[in-house]
Amino acid sequence: MARTEKVRKLVGFIWSIAELLRGDYKQADYGKVILPFTVLRRLDCILEPTKVSVMDFYETKVKSMKNLKNPEPLLNQKAGVPFHNISQFTFQKLKADPDNLAANLKNFINGFSAAGREIIEYFNFNDQINRLDEANLLFLIVKNFAEVDLHPKEANSTEMGYVFEELIRKFSELSNETAGEHFTPREVIRLMVNLLFINDKDILIQKGIVKTIYDPACGTGGMLSVAEEYIKELNEYSKPVVFGQELNPESYAICKSDMLIKGQDISNIKFGNTFTNDGLAHETFDYMLSNPPFGVEWKKVQTYVKNEYEKKGFDGRFGAGLPRISDGSFLFLQHMISKMKLDNGGSRIAIVFNGSPLFSGSAGSGESEIRKWLIENDMLEAIVAMPDQLFYNTGIYTYIWIVTNCKVPKRKGKIQLVNGIHYYKKMTRSLGNKRNEIGDGEDGKPNQIAEITCIYGEGEFHQYVKRKLEVDGKEQDIIVSKIFDNEDFGYWRITVERPLRLNFQVSDERIAKLETETAFINLAESKKRGGVALREIEEGKQLQETIKEALRNLGDILYKKRDEFETDLTAALKVADVKVAAPVKKAIINALAERDETADICIDKDGNPEPDSDLRDYENVPLKEDIDEYMKREVLPHVPDAWVDGSKTKIGYEIPFTRHFYEYVPPRPLEKIEQEIKDLEDEIQGMLKEVIN
Repeated sequence: MARTEKVRKLVGFIWSIAELLRGDYKQADYGKVILPFTVLRRLDCILEPTKVSVMDFYETKVKSMKNLKNPEPLLNQKAGVPFHNISQFTFQKLKADPDNLAANLKNFINGFSAAGREIIEYFNFNDQINRLDEANLLFLIVKNFAEVDLHPKEANSTEMGYVFEELIRKFSELSNETAGEHFTPREVIRLMVNLLFINDKDILIQKGIVKTIYDPACGTGGMLSVAEEYIKELNEYSKPVVFGQELNPESYAICKSDMLIKGQDISNIKFGNTFTNDGLAHETFDYMLSNPPFGVEWKKVQTYVKNEYEKKGFDGRFGAGLPRISDGSFLFLQHMISKMKLDNGGSRIAIVFNGSPLFSGSAGSGESEIRKWLIENDMLEAIVAMPDQLFYNTGIYTYIWIVTNCKVPKRKGKIQLVNGIHYYKKMTRSLGNKRNEIGDGEDGKPNQIAEITCIYGEGEFHQYVKRKLEVDGKEQDIIVSKIFDNEDFGYWRITVERPLRLNFQVSDERIAKLETETAFINLAESKKRGGVALREIEEGKQLQETIKEALRNLGDILYKKRDEFETDLTAALKVADVKVAAPVKKAIINALAERDETADICIDKDGNPEPDSDLRDYENVPLKEDIDEYMKREVLPHVPDAWVDGSKTKIGYEIPFTRHFYEYVPPRPLEKIEQEIKDLEDEIQGMLKEVIN
C-alpha cells in the first residue's frame, strides 16, 4: 500500500474515533482527546513486544535491588527503547476491565518512565479521562484505539508524522486556528534539508561524526526528523543530535514523543516562547532550519524583545534591528544567527519566509537594516522561490533563505536566486489550501526536489541557468537561477529637493487664510478667568483687526521676492505701532504666500536655497552607481534646479525577486477577446429569454 494511502487510512480510522465525541465535546476540543490517545497507543504498541520481559524483570530483579536509586536505565535497556512502562496494563488489558477503566488508565500512564509521563502531562490528560468517564465514552475510545496498530513496523516515523500533522490540520480547521503554525509539508522540509547539507556531504560521511540540528519553532518535530533521517541515510554511523523549542503544548508533547521513540535526548526539546524564554540560551548549532509563522505579530513579546535590543545591541540576539510589529519573521532569523558556531566550519541555516522579508520596509527601517546587516556581512547565500499552494493554511508563494557564516570560496560576495515556482505537480486530493507538491521521484514522476537542489548546486556556478519547462501547457526556456553580487541588492535612498518659490500678496482670500492660522487665532484667547479674561480676549481681537488693517495698507502688490515682502511687512507693522511675536509673523507670511514657479528662490540665513517640502521627492539609486551621475542622467534633464540633500541619504537593501524573474506574457489576440465577449453576450441573451418565457 502506498505511503499516502496508508496514512489516509490511519487518519480516517482515528478520525472515526473522534466522531464518537460528537455531542459531548465541541468539535474544536476533539484534539484534546484524540492526540494524547494517539501518542499513548503509539507508545503502547512500541512497548508491546517486550512488555512481559520488562514486567518480569521489574518484579523479580528491580524490586529486590534495595540500593538501586534509579532503575530507569536498566528497565529501558530491557525494553529496547529509551522508555518503559511498569504498569500491568496495556490497551488490550484496559478494555478488558471497563468497570475500572478510568483508574486503570491513570495507572497505565503513571507506569511510564519519567520521560513518557512528562509528555502526557502537557496534554492535561487527567481532565479528559474524568470527562470521558462521566460521559460513558472512555471505554468506546479505548476499545477503538486498541484496534489500530501503530507499531513502527506498521507506521514508520515519517508516516506517523503525517498522521499527526493531518489530525492537527483537521482539528485546527475546526477551531479556526492556523494549521500552518504547526507543521510544514514533508517535501518542503526535504528540499530545505538538501539545500542545507549539499556542501557538507564529505563531512557527514565521516564515521562517528556528531552534528547538532536546531529548530526554534519545531512544532511536531517534522524538520528535525527529516534532517536526522537525511544524515542517517548518508552515514549510518553518524550521530545527529537534535534540539528544538515549541510554544504549543500539544505540538511540543508530540515532538517529544517522536524524539523519545527515536532515542534522542528529549531534554534537548524545550517548551516555551523562544523570544522571552530561550531554553537553549548558551548553545550553538551546526545546522538550523525553521518555518516560523507567516506574518504573525510579535506584540505580546514586544517589551521583552525591545528591551533586549536597546540594552544589549549586538551582544543580544536582535542587534541588527527590529521588524514591524505585524511580522516577527526576521526575529526568528536573528535568533538563529545568534546561535551560529564561530569555529569548526561555522553554521548553516534554512528558513521559510513569505515574500514580505524580501522587500518590506524602506531604507532605514528595521527590515531594511536587518537585510543590510545580513548581506554586508556576507551571510545570505541563496533564496529559493517555491511554487504557490504548497502549504496547508495559505496559497501564497514562499521562499527558502539559506544563511551561513561559512560560504565556500566561489560563493563569497555572491547571492544566488533560484526560481523554483514551476517545479510542482498537482495533488490528486487537496489538503486545505495545499493543492500542489514538489515531486520527490515517486511513482515514476520527475524528482523535482533533486532538480532544484541540482540547480542550486550547479557545478560551474553560472551567472544564468536555463531549463526547458512546461508552463501553461507549453514547453518554454525558463531562467531558473541567477547569481548576483551582494551590492546588487543595495541602494542609496536619496532625497531630491527643489527650491521654494513663493509670491506674496494681500487679498481677501489670503486674509481669510490668516484667520485659520493657529498663532493668529491664539491672539484672541486667554487662560485667565472672569472679567480679566474677557478684557484680554477683546484686546486680542482688536490686535487682530489692527494687523489685518496694516496688511491691507500694503495694497494689492504681487511680491515675487520674499525679502522685499518681509521688508515692507515689517515697515507696515511699525507704522501701525504693532509688535508681533515670531510665531505670529510666521503665520502672516504663510497665509499671504502662494507657490509660484516664476517667483525668485527663497534663500535661508546662510544664503542657500530653501527646499520646497511639497516638491520633495525620493529616488533609489543602485549602490554600484554614482549618485551625481545618476542625477545628471535621470533627474536634472527634467528638473534642472533639483539637488540632493546629502544629510538625508540612507543605504537600504531589498531583494526584488519577482522583478529579476519576470516572464512576459503577451496579451491575448483581439479576435479571441471579441469572440469571448460575443459568447458572453449570447449567453446573457439566452438567460434573459428563459426569464421572460
